[in-house]
Amino acid sequence: MDVRHEVITAKGIAAPKGRFAFLKKEWIRNKYLYLMLVPVLAYYLIFHYGPMYGLLMAFQKSYSPVKGILAGTWVGFDNFTSFFNSFYFWRLLRNTVILSMLSIVFGFPAPIILALLLNEVRHKWFKSTVQTVSYLPHFISVVVVVGMLNAFSALDGGLFNIIRSFFSLQPIMFFTEADMFRPMYVLSNIWQGAGWASIIFLAALANIDSQLYEAAKMDGAGRWKQLLHVTIPGIMPTMIIMLILRLGAVMNADFQKILLMQTASTYEVSDVISTFVYRSGVLEANYTYSTAIGLFNGVINFAFLVIANAISRKANSSSLW
Repeated sequence: MDVRHEVITAKGIAAPKGRFAFLKKEWIRNKYLYLMLVPVLAYYLIFHYGPMYGLLMAFQKSYSPVKGILAGTWVGFDNFTSFFNSFYFWRLLRNTVILSMLSIVFGFPAPIILALLLNEVRHKWFKSTVQTVSYLPHFISVVVVVGMLNAFSALDGGLFNIIRSFFSLQPIMFFTEADMFRPMYVLSNIWQGAGWASIIFLAALANIDSQLYEAAKMDGAGRWKQLLHVTIPGIMPTMIIMLILRLGAVMNADFQKILLMQTASTYEVSDVISTFVYRSGVLEANYTYSTAIGLFNGVINFAFLVIANAISRKANSSSLW
């Protein structure tokens, strides 16, 4: 052993002498793995961190693609003040929060319940079939999903109106009914995403020690008691982490689906911050104003993430950081 490059630690394990030598040895050993990270890092640097330079537009009066960002007139927080005092502010904030909270209240438990039900299935062929069928909607385009909803809600021969006729109810145009927008949005999201989201909970269930179930059986616990005292506590850290991440995106409603489902008669309940940013920035070319709104939305999301993480860390020591 070359004593110039390695020393023996207190535990008797050989360790490189000096940080540089350790990094060099680590690079030689795993250089191909580190090279695989390059495309991922490039993606985030180019498409996520690079565009953050454009947030400077939120504090400017106007933006000219020819002159560049720094050539604009600085107006401080005027764009934010204008948005807060606008007629649409409270409607946008209310609709965004309501749609996100409905998705969390009804959508977040759905994959957990599905994973728990699949975990109790003992026939492997039936379990794998249900898993495959539940995963498939995730791969359907949002445009196709909205098209399916449009076909199902047709006045003449639509599935939804056929079901209504069984209860002696008159057919209605679901896409023009404001009261129907939120249920259609939330339920279609659950149908499309519950199966795919259940994968991570099934993985967490697979990591629960089987000896815990054996001990519970010896103590006389049936399936229900095992579920309450072994299964759910076993996946609780995963549930908390996923909930924190979900709360960190509470102001990000599904922009594509909302925009495709929106009609003039449902604006009062469907218009959210992301669709307003699209209209202001893309359709009206008001870049600075829409950038300010987007920055406000991102700051609120970050605040929710930090608060949820702090509460979780103090309550049960499970957190992102």
